[in-house]
Amino acid sequence: MSTLQPHIRCSEEDAAKYAILPGDPARVDRIKEHLTDVKEIAFNREMKSISGYYKGVKVMAVSTGMGGASTGITVEELHNIGVEVMIRIGSCGALQPEINMGDLILINGAVRDEGASKAYIEEIYPAIPDTGVLMNLIEATKDLGYAYHVGRGRSHDSFYTDREDEIDHYWSGKGILGADMETAALFIIGGLRGVKTASILNTVSLYEGNLEEEINNYVDADNAAAVGEEHEIIAALETIVRMDKKN
Repeated sequence: MSTLQPHIRCSEEDAAKYAILPGDPARVDRIKEHLTDVKEIAFNREMKSISGYYKGVKVMAVSTGMGGASTGITVEELHNIGVEVMIRIGSCGALQPEINMGDLILINGAVRDEGASKAYIEEIYPAIPDTGVLMNLIEATKDLGYAYHVGRGRSHDSFYTDREDEIDHYWSGKGILGADMETAALFIIGGLRGVKTASILNTVSLYEGNLEEEINNYVDADNAAAVGEEHEIIAALETIVRMDKKN
């Protein structure tokens, strides 16, 4: 008997081995454009879900909403119905001046500057992706010819503290590539539940040094971010195909 999950409103009958997790529900519709035999599953709160096939491999796409708390709920409930691999496709603000609008950041570890992961386990436990998924992701992104960087990210809970500039300068100086709100929760909760995870972040905001250029080239910057979103979708899908062929 299948169990309908209370928040994502999906059951074992809807599940695939692989799931792509955007934050924004609207991004699910853009993932849908790359799939065949698409099934609309549910749209409850911020969690919109579909399934379909990419190059013969069944894939789910489920939005997590904003922040670690809702991401954690999504990860738990997808795990409950049997999803084994979860790849986040999100957006981030760059923390290094060499990272351009639309560049992809493939996260190999995340600073746990948020609350959701801390509700599960102490801070000395590392927030890291699955090595196999990350390696396949790097290979796929490289073969696709996309601009990308591999390194550490920072996950946080707010854009509007009174110390945002100071915080960004601090973590930039520690070599952190970009900041989002969900990756650490995905890595920690997924890791504790035995789920294989990875995170691709599309750069939608440049580091402070490029702010004036970003404003002056607003239209071009917006286009570059849209291209970056398309790139992360395809990179995630191609990673899934690579992994499925190796199994």
